[in-house]
Amino acid sequence: MFSITVRDHIMVAHSFRGEVFGPAQRLHGATFLVDATFRREELDDDNIVVDIGRATKELGAVVGELNYRNLDDEPDFAGINTSTEFLAKVIADRLAERIHKGALGEGAKGIATLAVTLHESHVAWAGYERAL
Repeated sequence: MFSITVRDHIMVAHSFRGEVFGPAQRLHGATFLVDATFRREELDDDNIVVDIGRATKELGAVVGELNYRNLDDEPDFAGINTSTEFLAKVIADRLAERIHKGALGEGAKGIATLAVTLHESHVAWAGYERAL
């Protein structure tokens, strides 16, 4: 399996419901390093997984929709704990939607999986992987 990874970051505010979250139940900020990894079994006709420039642009567009937002105020997330794991899935699904609409070009049709990892810090991260 071949892969490439592109990276961006987001800064959000949010709070959680539930005792398991302790002090994070209060409104707090979070900065996430966001990695999107594209995998495929065979390289395309240009011998690449996907165009890195296009992948970087589309990841930037997806995270830009979340950047500098209080997620508690976003209608899409009403009543939802926007955990790191949950946000990884949101970003992966939104990126997959762009891929299906052709944003990464014809060659991207050979991508088998997309994995998104959100790094909370240098010691903790979470991710979500899905088929395309």
